[in-house]
Amino acid sequence: MARQARGTRSQRGGLAAEAAACAALVCDGWTILAQRLQTGAGESDIVADKDGLLALIEVKSRKTLSAAAYAVSPRQRARLIGAADALLAAHPEWGMAGVRFDVVVVDDAGAIRRIADAFRLEA
Repeated sequence: MARQARGTRSQRGGLAAEAAACAALVCDGWTILAQRLQTGAGESDIVADKDGLLALIEVKSRKTLSAAAYAVSPRQRARLIGAADALLAAHPEWGMAGVRFDVVVVDDAGAIRRIADAFRLEA
């Protein structure tokens, strides 16, 4: 398969995984504040709030849940942290109950797993 076709297929799969993740979050009582957020300092697939807790969420789609769970690189973590910094500077009222970084993994069968508080800021 040509590289461009693989990229397009991956992008469609990623968008479908993000939509499924948003639906699951809303069903669990979260409010989606932003999707595919890009700031000068970083990016996040989903930004959500639940009772003042702000979650920046990276969504991964892979053949298996375990493969997806290990797909968040240190570089992507840095982008999420940068996005959090920029977002909180622009909206200081957000995250009053805390900020966390979650990962939502979606496998080829559509199974969804959320890893809450997947990583923390290093002091």
